[in-house]
Amino acid sequence: MLGVRRMFEEHIIRRSRWYIRRLYSWFFNLLMQSYWDEIEDCKEKVFNKLSEKAEKVLEIGIGSGPNMRYYAARNANLNLLGLDPNPKMKKYSRKSAAKAGLKPKNFKFKQGVGEAIPLKDNSVDAVVATLVLCSVSDVTQTLKEIKRVLRPGGVFIFLEHVAAKDGSMLRRLQKLLDPLQQRLADGCHLTRNTRERILEAGFSGGVKIETYSMCSFPWITRPHIYGLAYKTRNF
Repeated sequence: MLGVRRMFEEHIIRRSRWYIRRLYSWFFNLLMQSYWDEIEDCKEKVFNKLSEKAEKVLEIGIGSGPNMRYYAARNANLNLLGLDPNPKMKKYSRKSAAKAGLKPKNFKFKQGVGEAIPLKDNSVDAVVATLVLCSVSDVTQTLKEIKRVLRPGGVFIFLEHVAAKDGSMLRRLQKLLDPLQQRLADGCHLTRNTRERILEAGFSGGVKIETYSMCSFPWITRPHIYGLAYKTRNF
């Protein structure tokens, strides 16, 4: 009887955890929907800068491919390389590419990280990173690699959330919650000064950055930046 009771209790605990996870996922997605809707506006502005002349594009941290439709809408013949450290994202990104209308031959997935991009120097026309630099292990090294693989005349297109203003209540709160954020959000940092790192990276053609304060949840990730960094010559 004792064994049966223990099995019953363990079953109840497992089922309870399952329902809690389902409830959490539903509640989180409900809260995040307004954020994804708002971030779409920023993405439209960013991807509108992707020239039709950009034939070979690298996206760092492509994940499941949420940006695929932006590429297909601007250039159906574009060759896209998706880089991601998680090899399991390959099948999901391929499905997203096909759904968006990219030809199978025009999309390739490669496992790797932004700190060591597995491409030759001066090999792509554009590099894209959206909500990625918050979670790479070394922002400065990633930006150095981006410059290396960009061809002269190439552009780095970015959209990132960054640390709030120094001394502000939000910045203090971000600092407090940053360790928890890293554990819950796959290494994402709340306190990175990504804007300054991009400006200091030495893009030879200059940098254009816009700042945007999201109105939607999660407000802890305010503000966001988006823009372009140009490479006009080799190092």
